[in-house]
Amino acid sequence: MSELIECPPGHMFKVRFSNVVTSLFLDANEQIWETVQAKEESEFSNAVKHHVFFMDSAQQKHTEIPVSILDLEDLEELHLEKNLIEVIPKEICHFQNIKVLYLNNNNITDICEELGELQNLQSLDLSSNPLNHKSLDVISKIHRLQELRLYDINLEEFPVQLCKHLHHLQLLGLSNNKLKSLPPEVTNLIHLKEIYLQNNAFQSFPIQICALTALQVVDLEKNKLTSLPADIGSLCNLVKLFMSFNKLSFIPKTLCQCKKLAVLDLSGNRLHKLPHDISELKALNELGLSNNELKMLPPTICQLRRLNVLYLKNTGLSTLPATFAELESLTILDLSQNCFTDFPHEICGLIQLQVLSMDDNLMSTLTPEVRSLKNLSYFGITGNRFTAFPENVLQLESLEKLYIGQDHGLQLSSLPDDIFMLKNLKELYIENNNLEFLPSTLNLLHNLEVLDCHNNNLKQLPDTICQLHGLQKLLLQNNQLTSLPDNLDRLHKLERLLLDDNPMVNPPLDLCSLGKSAIWEYLQERRQKHMLATKIIEPLPLYLLRIYVWILIVYPAERIQALWRGVMVRKGLGPYAYLLQIRKKGKKSKKDTKGKNKSKKRNLKGKK
Repeated sequence: MSELIECPPGHMFKVRFSNVVTSLFLDANEQIWETVQAKEESEFSNAVKHHVFFMDSAQQKHTEIPVSILDLEDLEELHLEKNLIEVIPKEICHFQNIKVLYLNNNNITDICEELGELQNLQSLDLSSNPLNHKSLDVISKIHRLQELRLYDINLEEFPVQLCKHLHHLQLLGLSNNKLKSLPPEVTNLIHLKEIYLQNNAFQSFPIQICALTALQVVDLEKNKLTSLPADIGSLCNLVKLFMSFNKLSFIPKTLCQCKKLAVLDLSGNRLHKLPHDISELKALNELGLSNNELKMLPPTICQLRRLNVLYLKNTGLSTLPATFAELESLTILDLSQNCFTDFPHEICGLIQLQVLSMDDNLMSTLTPEVRSLKNLSYFGITGNRFTAFPENVLQLESLEKLYIGQDHGLQLSSLPDDIFMLKNLKELYIENNNLEFLPSTLNLLHNLEVLDCHNNNLKQLPDTICQLHGLQKLLLQNNQLTSLPDNLDRLHKLERLLLDDNPMVNPPLDLCSLGKSAIWEYLQERRQKHMLATKIIEPLPLYLLRIYVWILIVYPAERIQALWRGVMVRKGLGPYAYLLQIRKKGKKSKKDTKGKNKSKKRNLKGKK
């Protein structure tokens, strides 16, 4: 273990090694190593040279492999990708223990002979370099190599020498090249488990692959294949087959002999039907069929009981097999860009479904049975023909993301007040509608993080929107807003606020273009001015205001003046204060009057 020793601020930490160093990360300036060399810290230097096994110096703008790295004799894994290295030095042979070497995304043109001396090397990545293809033969000397990645090097032919000598190769990455075929000798790679040939120039399936029975992953996406060979059924260990974006018009039945196949992607082809034997792929859990011309599915597809993910986007479907609900393990289903006029009731039996996309169909209503999808967290129904908000959606208690923008002319004019029933909703997309207002109950969506209302007819936002304290994105562009709620700046987590194409007055449009910070400052200043004005001019109490209004209505002006004058005299207010004094002097209490009457009676008795 290493021990850090305290040192003055601004200085490098000294390191005392009591045991070993297992890894080291160098920054662009190699500060650690240069400091060590400058101070001649021999203890550090020796420990590093003999006990560093992992080094990551990627994306550091190196133009060559630093000498300090070449001195690390025990290094087993080295990352130098995404630099500016042009030459692999002869000193690379010092790495006799190296097992993993990443040199991809540099400017290397030639591979030196010394690279072939790295007999313990198991994984080599030279992708995205302007390599001289003739120098690739050096790699054939690394007999223990298990993983070779040569993506994006403009390779037109795969070197035969590599096929003859790399008998332990398990992964071969050749995507993003210009390959049209593979040499027959590729069948020597009997231990190959993964081959990546994406985005090349293959017009026919390289038949040699079918002889590599250890293969588990075959990736031939984005080529120009028109068919699959019948021999593909011999790949008995195949687990993943990626064939999307080719020109396949049919699938051979023999593919269904690949019993271990778990992932099959056939999207973006020209398929019109699927083999009925597809039900034999019992291990299949992900099937991609989007962007084909199927128009209907074979009923046997419903026997794929382990299927978790099914992509059927843009396949011309208008109905589903009656037994579709038997796909009981399905959690993700994409039926967008199809021809459904009604919500398929067969889906309602898929109680494990979590993600359902039915965007860009022809639906105008949702069946009440949709409420049975209790686990649905993502629901996309954008681009349909709803004229009113489908309130059956409010029964989906687990819903976190709802997409209900309308892109085809028919638009919603309001959202229900009961929208708050979607307690778990995090993202609400209601763009391209005709909404003039948002419900005040929106603030009860306590988990809401994204609210997209762009391209509507909103004239005002409810004040309660300021209570959505978790809101991070508020998209309001292209509406009819002229002002914002006073307390909108209380949305402390808001990261993005878009107000483009609104006739904003308060705050002004030019200020809105300066961004959220300027808007927040404006709202705060406006609120402070309002509070100051409120303190200077206190409003009348409500009960006095009501009396005043009643008097104005009931009494004509002359009577009001007389009434007011009487009040002033009675209270002795203003110029009538002296009258109050006169009235007090003229008044005599009852007690005084009674005393005078008694004295008068006594005087009368004395005279008698």
